[in-house]
Amino acid sequence: MKMAFISDIHGNAVALDAVLKDIHSLNVDSIAVLGDVCYRGPEPKKTLDRIRSLHCPVIKGNADEWVVRGVREGEVPEQARTMMNAERDWTVSQLDEDDLNYLEQLPHQFHWDLNSCLKLHTFHATPESLFDVVMPQESPSGLNEKLMVEKDADLYLYGHIHLPYVRYVEGKCLANLGSVGLPFDGQSKASYVVVEADEDRFRVSIERVPYDVEKVAEQYADYGYPNAETMQRVVREAQPPS
Repeated sequence: MKMAFISDIHGNAVALDAVLKDIHSLNVDSIAVLGDVCYRGPEPKKTLDRIRSLHCPVIKGNADEWVVRGVREGEVPEQARTMMNAERDWTVSQLDEDDLNYLEQLPHQFHWDLNSCLKLHTFHATPESLFDVVMPQESPSGLNEKLMVEKDADLYLYGHIHLPYVRYVEGKCLANLGSVGLPFDGQSKASYVVVEADEDRFRVSIERVPYDVEKVAEQYADYGYPNAETMQRVVREAQPPS
């Protein structure tokens, strides 16, 4: 069994196409998406259509929730909320009612039997929340308490923080996918994870894929995206918006 997991695409269809091409070259058995499909990118409709055409499992992320109902007080710094809702409104203007219904009805987590020996638990941010942030440097006890709540699982995968990593805690594996569309680790290459399982053995790898960053940066301006200068800096520098 070989599975590819992608997340945090954020409307970056150029990066998504590069990743899907890379995944195809690896001859994976299946693909799953762990949330944040189209918000904060220049091509939300194209990105969502690509994901839906895969006919694969898709989990809801916080950005998918924001597209459906907006960014609420207390969810982001207040000085950023007005602009983020302007970005959300622009994103919604590019979608149709069926797209919004699709995002609204996405599940929050999936459990997988990779085979008869290995179980995998996947979610966007934590099993309990679409918004909580658990960073790579979190203590083992913190990771165990916040992310590894399904004790019968052997592997745990999540997205949300845009920082790919793999750690082993109490004999189990925990990995973050990073981000397809908006990596935050200073490397402007799309990130995703491949899991290979064979009986009681498994391998987790972080894959990095180059894409045309400048094309995406230009799209923000060409398509009239609100907050274009900030998002251009994010994709070019692979750093969080300041």
